[in-house]
Amino acid sequence: MERDNCIFCKIANGEIPSSTIYEDEDFRVFLDLSPATRGHALIVPKRHFADLFELDDELAQKAIVLAKRLAGHMKQALGCAGFNLVQNNGEAAGQTVFHFHLHLIPRYEMDEAGITWNPGTVSPEELQELVSLLSES
Repeated sequence: MERDNCIFCKIANGEIPSSTIYEDEDFRVFLDLSPATRGHALIVPKRHFADLFELDDELAQKAIVLAKRLAGHMKQALGCAGFNLVQNNGEAAGQTVFHFHLHLIPRYEMDEAGITWNPGTVSPEELQELVSLLSES
């Protein structure tokens, strides 16, 4: 399925040019035009899924295996010190293009990409409440 107005559908299917670093029957991986760091790329499925919750399990598995492989290659080729894999779901989480995509972000010492947060605190009671709410039986 392709959404006519989805820019990532158009890029993933070759209708809009991109700086592609990998392509197979399911995905296109291309360099981000607004990179957090040097080499920042996006893994984008060729079929449209708005977010992780629409993505089928088989494609989700393929995406993470591909991310692992490409991140290893990119780490070696770029000489970066680390790597972030970032995937946002929903506007509140920072998703701006509503087509599932996984960011591959090489990290360099002192790069100032800012992909961190200030750790919060949680009480033992809140932990227990969360365990009760979130545990799958």
